[in-house]
Amino acid sequence: MATVNYPIEQIREAFPALQRIENDYFAAYFDGPGGTQIAKTVIEAMSNYMKNGVANLGGESPTSKETEAIVHQARESVATLLGANKENIVFGANMTTLTFRVARALCKAWGDGVGNIVVTEMDHHANIDPWISAVEGSNISVRTIQVDAQKKTLDYANIEASITEDTKLVAIGLASNVIGTINEVVPIIRRAKEVGALVALDGVHAIPHFSVHFNDLGADFMFCSAYKFFGPHVGIVAINEVVFEQLAQFKLEPASNEAPEILETGTINFEGLVGVTEAIEFIASIGQGNLLREKLNSAYKQIMVYEEHLAKRLRDGLGKVDHIVLYQADEQVFKTPTIAFKVIGMDSKLVCHYLATHYSLHLEYGDFYAKRLVEKLAVADKGGLVRAGIAPYNTVEEIDRLIEALQHLRKYLHV
Repeated sequence: MATVNYPIEQIREAFPALQRIENDYFAAYFDGPGGTQIAKTVIEAMSNYMKNGVANLGGESPTSKETEAIVHQARESVATLLGANKENIVFGANMTTLTFRVARALCKAWGDGVGNIVVTEMDHHANIDPWISAVEGSNISVRTIQVDAQKKTLDYANIEASITEDTKLVAIGLASNVIGTINEVVPIIRRAKEVGALVALDGVHAIPHFSVHFNDLGADFMFCSAYKFFGPHVGIVAINEVVFEQLAQFKLEPASNEAPEILETGTINFEGLVGVTEAIEFIASIGQGNLLREKLNSAYKQIMVYEEHLAKRLRDGLGKVDHIVLYQADEQVFKTPTIAFKVIGMDSKLVCHYLATHYSLHLEYGDFYAKRLVEKLAVADKGGLVRAGIAPYNTVEEIDRLIEALQHLRKYLHV
């Protein structure tokens, strides 16, 4: 079996939260798409930075110089993780805040021009609403790439008609944070570049599960969040260096006009950046190689095989439960190990409550800020969908416990 060499016990030992006991069970966390558990090395590194003396940038004290080195290292590490250049890495509070900031800056630069932007029905609203709100009241219209509700993928048939010579920006996610569908972004990026449009990629749900190379993709922005890959609450965006020149950024007069600092208004989260670097090092520790990128690529290969093994077990198990309806694309469509479903006749909030209180299974319910997608799938009623997001620290036992728990739900149903 391809999973036998996966160091699951070693990985689980790295997460203190996995020792939490509820109702005589070790808590099983299937809420990774909303935020993973934090690795012990990340927690310790952040704590040590704060214990040893902190300082802001620009000073001559040792602590200020150490903080400067922390920021430099974080840019280096994130650039390696994303396949970007360190000069193009910007940090912020979270993906949503960064997207609003970039969108406002771009719209200001577009001025009174005409044209359109393109968003999708698949995306988290953090990659929809900031762009729409930025062009409100302007001459720039909004177009939408629709979801094929049957296939659970984007409808790629009208890409050329949607992305035209007047398109200024295309915003698309690498993967759905609800149903796991991995979008075919390469032809969309290619089409956008043919007409001179910018491309903004939401990589928040993708980065925890598979390797991405920003420079090779040829996009202009790629957003992600460290708390989705075992780190602290820090938002990240990689930006094409040419695009920095197009950003009419709102900033304080004395602040730097140079990239990437021009987008980092105010003091950034230094202890968080310590955690970001350590989270990336943790991922790399799963792999083999000499260089960081080699280790990361190796780690992602192992993670993908292991997570898909667990995801197949869960999909197959839930597929045999007659009161459960799965919402996922066909087998030939690449997906993250994120499984959405509904229990027939039961509110999704109550399903999650039952799983948590009876089996210590932590799942989430709702629209997961992908309201357009959930409405298109016609599952917005009764609490929306239940989502089980598999992470590298989950186990076969936890998968089987979830399947068993959902099988036992029958006695609560009146259908």
